[in-house]
Amino acid sequence: MPSLDLPAINTRLAAASAEEITSFAVETFGDGLILSTSFGAQAAVMLRLVTLVKPDVPVVFVDTGYLFPETYKFADELTKRLKLNLKVYTPQVTPARLEATEGKLWESGLEGLKRYNQLFKVEPMQRALKELNATAWLAGLRAKQTDHRAQLRAVEEQDGLFKVHPILNWSGREVHEYLKKHGLPYHPLYDLGYKSIGDVHSTRAIGFGEDERAGRFGGLAQECGLHLPKTETENASAGSAGL
Repeated sequence: MPSLDLPAINTRLAAASAEEITSFAVETFGDGLILSTSFGAQAAVMLRLVTLVKPDVPVVFVDTGYLFPETYKFADELTKRLKLNLKVYTPQVTPARLEATEGKLWESGLEGLKRYNQLFKVEPMQRALKELNATAWLAGLRAKQTDHRAQLRAVEEQDGLFKVHPILNWSGREVHEYLKKHGLPYHPLYDLGYKSIGDVHSTRAIGFGEDERAGRFGGLAQECGLHLPKTETENASAGSAGL
C-alpha cells in the first residue's frame, strides 16, 4: 500500500471537483482501485463518474439475497448500459440457512441486526477487497447522509486500505442535477418514496420531511457496517452512526 500524506492530500482536494478526486484516485492507485455499489437510489452517479475515467474498474456488488426485485433489474440495466466490470459477491450463508438456524436476525434488535450485517454485508465485502487485491476503495458516501459520514474527508485510511469519496460534499440537488444532465435513471422505487434502498426486510418508504435514511434498519441504525472502521480504536466512532 502506498504511503500518502493524507492531511496534505485532503487540503489539496478540499475544493476539487468529483471528477478531479476520481482522477486522483485512478492515477494514485491504478489497478488497486475498486468501486462498490449497492445499486441503490442514486447509484448511477458514481458508476458513470468512475467508469468514464477507468472503464475497467472492478465494481463490487454485495448481493445479500434479500434485495428488491427492482434492484436486480436496475443492476442489470446499469451493468449493460455502462458496460460495468461487475463483481458479484454473496454471503457464505444462504438466506434459507440463516433463517433455519438463527432466525430473522434483523427482527432481533440491534445485536441481531449487527450480526446480520456482518454475515451478509461486511464479510462478503471484505472477501472482495482481499480477492481483488484492493489498495483503495471508491465509495459514493455523502456527508449529509449520516453522522459518521459527516466526519469523513475526501481520502481516508481505514482498516489497511484507502477510501476515496468523490461526491462526499454533494447535496441531494447536485445528485439530481447530475442524473438529469446525463440522462441517468434513479432506482425504480425512488419515486415511490424509497430514498435509501437496501434489503426488503429493512427498507421502507419515508414520509414527508423525514431524513432520506430514516427508512433503513427499522430506525435502529444509520449504517449497515460496510463503511464503518473495524479496528478497536476507530470503532469508537461507530457510536456517532447509531451503532
